[in-house]
Amino acid sequence: MLPLVAAVLFKEKDTEFSDRQHDKHLYYNLTVKVLRARNIHGTDLLSKADCYVALNLPTASPVTSRTQVVYNSSDPEWNETFEYRIHSAVKNIVEFTFYDKGIVLRSHAASIHFDVGNIIPGQTLNHTFVLNPQGQGVDLTVKVEESSQDLDVRISFDLCKGEREFLDMRKKIVSDALKKTLGLPEEPKKDEIPVVAVVGSGGGMRAMTAFYGNLSGLQQLDLLDILMYMSGVSGSTWCLSKLYKDPHWSHKDLQDAISVARKLVTSSKVGAFSAERLVYYFQQLILLEKEGRKVTLTDLWGLIIEYFLQQKQDPSKLSDQQSAVRWGQNPFPIYAAVNVKPNVGSHEFTEWCEFTPYEFGSHKYGAFIRIEDFGSEFFNGLLLGKCLEPRICFLQGIWASAFAANLDEIWEEVISSKVGFLESLKDAIKAIDEARGRQPLDPSQLEKRMVMPGGAFSHLFQDVFKSRFSAGENINFMRGLYLHRDYVNSKEFVTWKGTHQDAFPNQLTPVEHHLYLVDGVFSINSPFPLVLQPERDVDVIFSFNYSWEAPFEVLHQAQKYCEEREIPFPHIVVSETDKQKPKECYMFMDPRNPKVPIVLHFPLVNNTFQKYKAPGVERETEDEKSFGNFPVEGEKSPYHSMNFTYQPNEFDRLLELSCYNIMNNKDAILKALDLGMKRRVLKNAKRK
Repeated sequence: MLPLVAAVLFKEKDTEFSDRQHDKHLYYNLTVKVLRARNIHGTDLLSKADCYVALNLPTASPVTSRTQVVYNSSDPEWNETFEYRIHSAVKNIVEFTFYDKGIVLRSHAASIHFDVGNIIPGQTLNHTFVLNPQGQGVDLTVKVEESSQDLDVRISFDLCKGEREFLDMRKKIVSDALKKTLGLPEEPKKDEIPVVAVVGSGGGMRAMTAFYGNLSGLQQLDLLDILMYMSGVSGSTWCLSKLYKDPHWSHKDLQDAISVARKLVTSSKVGAFSAERLVYYFQQLILLEKEGRKVTLTDLWGLIIEYFLQQKQDPSKLSDQQSAVRWGQNPFPIYAAVNVKPNVGSHEFTEWCEFTPYEFGSHKYGAFIRIEDFGSEFFNGLLLGKCLEPRICFLQGIWASAFAANLDEIWEEVISSKVGFLESLKDAIKAIDEARGRQPLDPSQLEKRMVMPGGAFSHLFQDVFKSRFSAGENINFMRGLYLHRDYVNSKEFVTWKGTHQDAFPNQLTPVEHHLYLVDGVFSINSPFPLVLQPERDVDVIFSFNYSWEAPFEVLHQAQKYCEEREIPFPHIVVSETDKQKPKECYMFMDPRNPKVPIVLHFPLVNNTFQKYKAPGVERETEDEKSFGNFPVEGEKSPYHSMNFTYQPNEFDRLLELSCYNIMNNKDAILKALDLGMKRRVLKNAKRK
C-alpha cells in the first residue's frame, strides 16, 4: 500500500479592480511535499532502484519539477517541497510520475493524477495512493500545506500607484498654469482641471526634430505645465526619451536640449558602422543572449540608435525616468509598442502595449509588471526568472522597430555604399511612413537574415540573427493567466468580428509563450489608444503629426479603432481641399458629448511660415524669405524617414517651422483648453 498525505491550505488574495475587470480572480497558494515511497521495485532486477519523482502541473508551471534521485534504495525518502500558485477557475491536476534510473517504472500505475479541486480550501488531506493494484508494497506520502505569496503581475485596469500619485501632484501645477494661461480669477479645483495629452507620430529624425520644435512652441507660450501626458511612437519616442533623462527638463530653457539634439542630428553617422562599433554591438548582443534573452534585429537596431542619439554607450534605463515625474514636475511619458503575431498581418491583429517609467503592460488584459522586470520570465502571475532591466536603447529599438527591417537602406544612406548591411528576404517591409499608403504595414513579412559586407564578424552575426524576424521577442509575462469566461463582453475585445483573433480564446495572448513587440506605426501612426484609456480620462489631445502624404490618416485610423471598442472619439470629417492642402491646425470635437475628447491636430505643413518668421512678423530680407521657402515633403525634401543626418540649415528650418506652427495657432489652443475645462465640469456633473 502507498500512504500519501496531502494538506492543501488556500488563501485568497485580493487584487485591484475597476468596472472593466474580468471577474474576481481566485488565486490560491499550493505547496506539495513529497516525503517518501516504500518497497519500490526497480527496473533492474540485479540492483535496487535509483528512484525520483517528477511533478507536472501545467496550469501552474511551464516546467516539470522533480525530486533528487535516491540511489540504491527500495524505501527512498525525499522530504522535498514544491510550491505552486493555482487558479480556481481551471481544473488543476497534479501528475506524479515515478522513475528508476531515468526510466518510468514498469508498473502501469507509475503515473498518478491528483485533482486538487477535491480538497476543500483550508483542509489538510491525508491520503494513500496505490501504485500497483496487486499490492506489491509501494508507498508514497505527499503533504500539501499553506504558502502565501503575492502576485508579481499587477492584475488591474486601474492606473498604477506611481501614476496615481503623479496625477495628484501634477494637478496642482496644471491648475496654476491654467489660471495664468486663461486669465482665470482663481485656480480651478481638481475636478475642474482638464486632462491634456500630447501624442506624437512616427517619422524618424523628422519626427524627433519637429517634436522638439512643437514643444519649444508650447514652452514659449507657457503651456508645457498644462500638459498631463506625453506619448509617442517611433521617432517621437527618441525625442521623449532624450528629454526625460533630465528630471527637470520642462522647467529649463529647451534651447539647451535642442542644441544637443542639433549637434547629434547634423553629425555624421558613419561611426555607427565602424569596425570598433561592430565589435561593441556583438559584445552587447552576446551579453543579452547570456542573460537568456532572445536576440533579434530589433536589438541590433537599438544599439545603432544608441549611436545615432548619443554617439556613446548610454547606461540609462526607463525606470530612471521615475525621478522626472516623482513630484509631478513634468508631463507623464508613455512610450508605445504593439504586440503582433509572426504569421498574422497587422490589419488582422495588433494589441497596444505601453512602457512608462513605472510599468510595462496591456490595458486590454489589465495586466502590468514593474518596468524593472521587463524581459524577465513570469508564469501564472509569478516571477520565475529575473533578468536585468534592459538599457533604454533596446527599448528605443522596439519603439522604432519599423526601421529594423531596412538596415540595408540605412547602411546605404549613411555609408553611401551599394554593399548591403542586411539583405532582405522577399517582400521585406519598407517601414517608412511615406511608403505606408492607406494599408498598415505587415509585421508578418519582417523575416530577415544577417548579411555583413565581409569581415570577421559576418559569421558571428549570422549565428545570432539566423531565421529571426525583426520584432522585439520577449517572454510573455501574461503566460498562464486566465481570462474571465465573459471576456467577450469586454469592449477591449473585438469579438463581434467573427474572424477576429479576439473571438478565439485559445488564440489570445495569455496562451502565447512570447510577446512580439513592434513599432506602433504597424497599427496607428500615433499612440491615441494609450491616452484614450478610460482610466486616464483625457479631455484634450494635441496631435502632432509628422507623416508625409496622408496627414489625416492617423485620425481616421484612431476613429475606427475607437468605434470598434466604443471609446468616445470625435467624428473626423475633412474636405477634399484640406486633404490636398492642409492647414496648420484643426479642431475636432463633439459639442453634444463632453465625454468625447477635443482633438487639436497639427499636420506638418509649411504654409504661412514661408511669409512670416514669427506670428504677425513678415519676412523682409532675401535670406529670411529663402529660409522659410522649403519643401517639407516630396522628392526634393531632405526630411524623408531614411535620412538620419541633416545639414544645420535643414535642422533649423524644420525646428523653427514646427515651433512657429504652434505659436501661430495660440488662439485655437487656448480655445481648446477653455472648452476642455468647461466640458470637464459638465462631464463630472453627469457622473454624479
